[in-house]
Amino acid sequence: MHVPTPTDEAIAHWTSTGDWVDELLDGYLARAAREIPDSPAVIRNDVTVTFGELDAQVTKAAAMLQSCGVLPGEVVTWQLPNWIEAIELHNAVLRCGAISNPVVPIYRERELAFILRQAESRVLVVPSYFRKFDYGQMGARLQADISTLQTVITVGDGPTANKAAIDYKSACINASGQPDTVARDANQPALLLFTSGTTANPKGVVHTHNTLGYKLRNEIAVWDLTSDDVIYMPSPVGHITGISMAASLPQMIGAPAVLQDVWSAEEGVDLIERYRCKFTMGATPFLHGILTESEKRGLSTSSLRLFVCGGAEVPAGLVRDASDRLDCFITRVWGSTEFPLPTGCAPGDPVAKAAETDGRLLGAESIRIIAPDGSELGAGEAGEVQVTGPELMVGYLDPELNESAFTSDGWFRSGDLGYLDDDGYLTITGRIKDIIIRGGENISAKEVEDLLFEHPTVDEVAVVGKPDDVMGERVCAVVVPAHGQQPDLGDLVTFLRAEGIANQKLPEHLVIVDDLPRTASGKIQKFQLRQQLKGK
Repeated sequence: MHVPTPTDEAIAHWTSTGDWVDELLDGYLARAAREIPDSPAVIRNDVTVTFGELDAQVTKAAAMLQSCGVLPGEVVTWQLPNWIEAIELHNAVLRCGAISNPVVPIYRERELAFILRQAESRVLVVPSYFRKFDYGQMGARLQADISTLQTVITVGDGPTANKAAIDYKSACINASGQPDTVARDANQPALLLFTSGTTANPKGVVHTHNTLGYKLRNEIAVWDLTSDDVIYMPSPVGHITGISMAASLPQMIGAPAVLQDVWSAEEGVDLIERYRCKFTMGATPFLHGILTESEKRGLSTSSLRLFVCGGAEVPAGLVRDASDRLDCFITRVWGSTEFPLPTGCAPGDPVAKAAETDGRLLGAESIRIIAPDGSELGAGEAGEVQVTGPELMVGYLDPELNESAFTSDGWFRSGDLGYLDDDGYLTITGRIKDIIIRGGENISAKEVEDLLFEHPTVDEVAVVGKPDDVMGERVCAVVVPAHGQQPDLGDLVTFLRAEGIANQKLPEHLVIVDDLPRTASGKIQKFQLRQQLKGK
């Protein structure tokens, strides 16, 4: 297996600009353990671990991994919820000079087998048992089927039928001495994340200590994060947001991370209020849930001072409502696993920009809008959004994917459609593949979604193309009703007409559902909706 690394040209350039520095991600934890050993580092289920305790446990876990044969440059795949052990394990893998490969807990054998084979992982770490599922037993089946998988380690006290698995806690206790010191530098691969797979098999994205380190340092500067900013993190650590915001950023600023392993708005608001959390980053469902639960309790303010919302479509109305009712600065942001956070807003930006656009460039990144013929477009003209900068991934694990992902001059093709306004703020209008083609006319699904979200009977909505023999596709609105409401197609069409929308964009079909299918990061899986509509 060949893991991509930065080119010599990229190293020279971003080092000369000062954007890449010789700092290892797990080194920030070691520094915090020296300087503030008794300060809280991670909190979950009323258990608090200090920076000194966390660093000591990381040392034991690294020694344990080395005793299992983990070598520098290898991939260690792990599938844990937002538990303290996940923060330990991630940093321990890095300390071994290996590549951390977190996987969201919702994946099962098919997805995990794909990842394990492509990554050639020899070690898999899973919960013993979580949410009525025996992960340990799944690990045993995978181990029997995949020749390269040699060791399964289980975390937690839940029952598992896999009696041959190594118990994480016992193995760490039995690990003796310090882990062997290995030669490392910040340009080596540190993180392998597989994208959510909304349309096909997930793609393995490779980041280094430097690409992620720049991302985090830039965010700390943009949002003025300090040790006073308690981090609330419900986003899964198998996703770029969760792993960076729970396992690295808190250690960099010396603040505690408050973890939530199973999402519920009720518990989320409890945690925010109990620990006076000030900062969080997450997808639309988290913001929607926190706002709804806060209103239910009659809370007009929150300890939160900043909510960064991205990873899925974010309606402008939700941002405005939550900003007012939670008395918190909320901003839409745009990014991906490949290029985590090129645009967003900070408290000094106009509130309208934070709600109605996806922000401005936050640091040393560059952005351009490209027409189908390859020419660069001007302000107000929509095309494919392409980016480059110091937080760009170094490549996909599968080298065949890289040619189509990058332009000849090294820019990343995001696959998103959008435009820049006269002030340089980006607005994403949809995916290149998320265009409904009705009678030869291209219709932006996102435009219709943003308007429908404002309707009082609509709680959540996804707009997709329904196959049609005559028109090719017709516009279909898939709606989760607001509580106690019953959306009506005629009412929705009347509402949209009042907004001045073109007739060809009006929904011709309405499907009512209890929930929208989503990835772990909150993105709506429209391919599932399209497949369901084919049979209707």
